[in-house]
Amino acid sequence: MHLFDGLHRATNRNRLTVLAYHRIDDPHRPGFDTFTPNVSATPAQFAEQMAYLRTRYSVVSANDVTAWLRGEKPLPPYPALITFDDGYFDNFKYALPVLKKFGFPAVVFLATDYIGKSAPFFWDLAAYCFAHTEKTSADFPPAGELRWHDSNSRTTAMVSWLERLKTVPDVEKWAHIHALPDLLDVAIPDDAFAGITMTWAQVREMVANGVTMGAHTMSHPVLTRVPAKQARAEVFGSKACIEAEIGAPVTTFAYPNGHPADFNAAIQRDLADAGIEAAFTLVSGPATPAEMRENPFTIRRMFLSHKDSLPRFAAKLVGLPRMLGFPR
Repeated sequence: MHLFDGLHRATNRNRLTVLAYHRIDDPHRPGFDTFTPNVSATPAQFAEQMAYLRTRYSVVSANDVTAWLRGEKPLPPYPALITFDDGYFDNFKYALPVLKKFGFPAVVFLATDYIGKSAPFFWDLAAYCFAHTEKTSADFPPAGELRWHDSNSRTTAMVSWLERLKTVPDVEKWAHIHALPDLLDVAIPDDAFAGITMTWAQVREMVANGVTMGAHTMSHPVLTRVPAKQARAEVFGSKACIEAEIGAPVTTFAYPNGHPADFNAAIQRDLADAGIEAAFTLVSGPATPAEMRENPFTIRRMFLSHKDSLPRFAAKLVGLPRMLGFPR
């Protein structure tokens, strides 16, 4: 990793390195039957990554970033921001103790309709159905027939279908998702997703331990796939809900899915109208100061996966995917 240390020193002194986590869990543990690609790191990997971060970066809070954007304070050399999307319980169970150990702040972007409830995100519902079906093929509108013969090919089929669903209107996406259990002959118990996301009490405990909360819409639609009025309501509603629950202002936002086609100028105007000061994508970073000052609503982040070894993690942080033109 000496090569990446050299790149880090040469390129990252003034750039903001934003780490994008989702879940912290072990996707290979017995009984794991939700969406494996959403696991960013195992608990052991996360601890190792935070130890690496401590030796090379200055971890900052979301409030530090917004204060810098307002011109109120400088960022330290080699600034890094730790973020989590969605609001999974494992962020509280596994990530929070590690953050406390290292004294690191972080921000969690909450999809508020799911907090304190047992309702699954659509990708977790799909993963559960694929994990428990006895079928090896089916016709999946709008993708067509998909086949699989083992766990790897089944995951490939599922992910390709879900990626296709993200491109259709949100109402159509949910119609296909709701039809999936019958399509795959899977019965879903009432408690299948119990405890998958945090409760509001757990959210408040994270806040009390230095974790900021940001908005991530209410129902997690791709905002460019819903009517403009609904997109605006998703922004304002999620921000207002979090503020009412934690008693603190919400000034940051993360776009669901986070690719360039998933947000636009109208949505950015909605964010500004709502009082959001910084919004985060999943376009590969790090982010330069000039980019962030020009548009604080398109800040880049590094998407992380449990498949990332520590050298690969280091490569992502120095911006190798961005240098090579990769989206992640």
